[in-house]
Amino acid sequence: MKPETRNIKHHHFILHKPRGYLSQFVVNGKKKKKHKLLGELYHFPEGMMAIGRLDRDSEGLLFLTTDGKVSYEILSNKYEKEYYVQVDGIITDKAIEQLQKGVEIGFEGKKYTTKPCKASRIETPTNLPIENRKVRDERHGPTSWASITISEGKFRQVRKMTAAVGFPTLRLVRVRIGDVQLQTQPGEVIEVDILNTLDA
Repeated sequence: MKPETRNIKHHHFILHKPRGYLSQFVVNGKKKKKHKLLGELYHFPEGMMAIGRLDRDSEGLLFLTTDGKVSYEILSNKYEKEYYVQVDGIITDKAIEQLQKGVEIGFEGKKYTTKPCKASRIETPTNLPIENRKVRDERHGPTSWASITISEGKFRQVRKMTAAVGFPTLRLVRVRIGDVQLQTQPGEVIEVDILNTLDA
């Protein structure tokens, strides 16, 4: 990253966001008490913001910072974001090829074609510090896992992508941002120098 983004007054964190939490600190409206927020996991400094949100039902690697420049940098297309997705059904070679080439999804009321990305079938992940849980009863049919790596990040993009090729996402885990791999336990928070971490 650019040297000017370094600022000793700012704080940077890596979080393994558990399922069920919103990627934010404040919720307005009547239903705000029904939501679990990031501030319940750790006593973060004031001015903290999540860099690239994971929706409530998604889990995995999440960066947080008090530095808007760092947030802008990481959200750029410079850094890949890799996701492991468990989908409904046994995902096919054709579906993987479609994901790789780009698929049409809805975004802000319009049609949008995703950029080419990396996608592949993977075995059920057993080497990640993620919760071991079933997303549904096996009697409802088989499931399978895929790895999808993108550099863009539209709203619920990965979920929309798998649905577009006929395999709705049942579980989504972000496992990598740039060179940083998911290594912490669900709910675990560590403070880091994100700049050094990303450039490693």
